[in-house]
Amino acid sequence: MTKNQIMALVAGALSIGITSCDNTGGMKKTSDGLMYKIVKDEPGDKFPEVNDIIKMHVNIRIGDSILLDSRKMNGDNPFEFPMPEPTFKSDWVSGIKLLTAGDSAVFYVPVDSAKKYAQGQFPEFAKSTDTVVYEVKFVSFESAAELKKKEEEAASKQMGEDDQKLQTYFSEKGLSPQKTESGLYYIIDKEGAGTPIEKGQLVTVNYTGKNLKGETFDSNVDPEFQHVQPFEFPVGMGQVIKGWDEGIMLLKKGSKARFFIPSPLAYGSNAMGPKIVANEILMFDVEVTDVKAEQAAPVQ
Repeated sequence: MTKNQIMALVAGALSIGITSCDNTGGMKKTSDGLMYKIVKDEPGDKFPEVNDIIKMHVNIRIGDSILLDSRKMNGDNPFEFPMPEPTFKSDWVSGIKLLTAGDSAVFYVPVDSAKKYAQGQFPEFAKSTDTVVYEVKFVSFESAAELKKKEEEAASKQMGEDDQKLQTYFSEKGLSPQKTESGLYYIIDKEGAGTPIEKGQLVTVNYTGKNLKGETFDSNVDPEFQHVQPFEFPVGMGQVIKGWDEGIMLLKKGSKARFFIPSPLAYGSNAMGPKIVANEILMFDVEVTDVKAEQAAPVQ
């Protein structure tokens, strides 16, 4: 199950909620008005925050009608997704911040509030006097900061490994490219005219991309790839891989160059097909055929 599918279930199906006949003794209320009950309180002092990656099981029903059972839907595996911002003051999502790994809890939300969150998608048999109840088994979480740190450490290690591979490649091919601070290597084969390209400018580029084995995986000048047409994009806006955004700003209109892009500046650990496996180093021959002024923001 993809993250988007999980989020759709959590944001959509969970918003419908359940009417519970459980004993509500021991309920508490947060400062935002969310009613809740901690069913099982495991020792712990680390609590999740927005954007942390959380794992949990959820059971949802209205009366005796089961609307969502995460264990059945996800092969007895917990849902895993970034913790979202609460949508309204007494949103059940805000209650997740009260939990530590291993805790179980029940959150109670008035149907009228849940209806607003559900944006009209609500079971007809749910009454305005009912209470929406979310039964949660909080498995674990990983903080966004810790996850980012791990990703940065992995990228740094991969960058070192890629640099060694590139140095070997350059030695074998007799190449002497320049290197940027980020780790991008480049060779300018033809100096263009005018000033270097700046962030936000709209560029038109011809290109051919290869992996380090010399296999071509894409090109807009080779008919084999069936899109022989100029490639246009705004520079430095994140619409292309990092190595391209950086590399194009080293060039001018009319420039021809070669980029040697370590995988952390390309697709990282994401495989993009048989010729771009995980942590693949990419090489591009590029030609800047046109540069236009920075695009104006659309009129509101």
